[in-house]
Amino acid sequence: MKQERILWADDEIDLLRPHIVFLKNKGFEVVTVTNGQDAVEKCKEEDFEIIFLDENMPGISGLETLSFIKEINPNVPVVMITKSEEENIMNQAIGSKITDYLIKPVNPNQILLTIKKFVHQKGIISETTTTSYQQEFAKISSQINEAASYEEWTEVYKKIIYWELELESSNNSMDEILKSQKLDANSEFGKFVKRNYLGWINNPDNRPIMSPDLFKKKIFPILDKGEKVFFILIDNFRLDQWRIVQQTLSDYFTFDEDLYLSILPTATQYARNSIFSGLMPLQIEKMFPELWVDEESEEMKNLNEEPLIQTHLDRYRRKNSFSYNKILDSQSCEKLIQNLSQLQNNDLNVIVLNFIDMLSHARTESKMIRELASSEAAYRSLTLSWFKHSSTHELFKSLAEKGYKIVLTTDHGTIRVDNPVKVIGDRNTSVNLRYKQGKNLSYNPKQVFEIKQPEKAGLPSPNVSTSYIFALNNDFFAYPNNHNYYVSYYKGTFQHGGLSLEEMLIPLITLTPKK
Repeated sequence: MKQERILWADDEIDLLRPHIVFLKNKGFEVVTVTNGQDAVEKCKEEDFEIIFLDENMPGISGLETLSFIKEINPNVPVVMITKSEEENIMNQAIGSKITDYLIKPVNPNQILLTIKKFVHQKGIISETTTTSYQQEFAKISSQINEAASYEEWTEVYKKIIYWELELESSNNSMDEILKSQKLDANSEFGKFVKRNYLGWINNPDNRPIMSPDLFKKKIFPILDKGEKVFFILIDNFRLDQWRIVQQTLSDYFTFDEDLYLSILPTATQYARNSIFSGLMPLQIEKMFPELWVDEESEEMKNLNEEPLIQTHLDRYRRKNSFSYNKILDSQSCEKLIQNLSQLQNNDLNVIVLNFIDMLSHARTESKMIRELASSEAAYRSLTLSWFKHSSTHELFKSLAEKGYKIVLTTDHGTIRVDNPVKVIGDRNTSVNLRYKQGKNLSYNPKQVFEIKQPEKAGLPSPNVSTSYIFALNNDFFAYPNNHNYYVSYYKGTFQHGGLSLEEMLIPLITLTPKK
């Protein structure tokens, strides 16, 4: 095994011999020099895992030496050691991107702890995370098999997302085992939803919060307290994406995190219109036919969101003023930020952000985006990059500065599909890969969640024989015609519309500005 190499620069290096011997006995190779110039030359000739650098040496100072070393190798950890506790020296060292700062006299265990912290940290974290997940694996498996309520399933999903992010951050080999466990969870969750879905739809007073319940249970109570609220909906926004975005907002807000259950199909036309109207799709079609867009129509499915919000307020005889804005690019977001003062008199301001939805579609259609979002981790990374560097982050920061409460959510999540399931339908069958609506559909009923009487699920029925089927797990529907091309094109893409933890259990976050 290759020895890890340490460079230690100190003009009193002879006094540190006990420390050097201690480190050598721990298996390290320690190279010593007595001045900054020699330290720089060593860095030009050799590689080191970490460098200990005395701040006060003859010739060039420790800070000057640090600057030269960073030019040669900007990534090597450099720990400054000094007798001085002057604040300006510490500030200069930190400003020069010092890794750590130790005050003399230092003891050998201090040095060893610093090495573990900055050289062995990833390995230690990975090992610890592996052990922790191995201990949790059996507990999570048991929870998956025993989960019998919505609340128990939300806990299962939260645990899976927690470990997914933990294993990812530690570059851990256990992630394949977690993927398998997640598939098992989705399989059991599918059975749970099959057993309960129609009961939830037909018993709104005794069910989890679902799409048509959001305004009634989350928005109206805030308005009733006399508070103004921004309702921000990010299309295709999953719990794992929220967890990584949350880090960028922690300086501005406190969070109350919840989940709610999207209706089926987990698609914009159904789920988002249900949120804004407070109705199931069949009710929208019957009560406001001019606002409902059929599957077969070429008209965009989300054109009527603002009037649907108005019908929602009218039915509850609410006089709240509101605005509606759909953000499709940074320019429109920047314009909204500039005009926030014009919205301050509204009780409710609704904002729809479509970037993640566009990203998921682009990942299907663009080879370049496929490469950039080749995995779940890469997909999350792109989401975080967008949020941090787009005007969206500035929007949230501006709302925090103005003291606005935000309810942040989505209409549905999305899932990475890998397994094709054959289905046959006529040319009027809907084109979505995770659900199909049509008549005379041919499929294996064991592979889908089927609803043969759409009205019992609150869904429109264009024809007497119309039925709906929903994909389970990470399946997607593929036609027998040109099957191989179809499968290779869509395999590994992110889709929505079906029944899975990722699509149905979605974040519902209340953000309160910090004072």
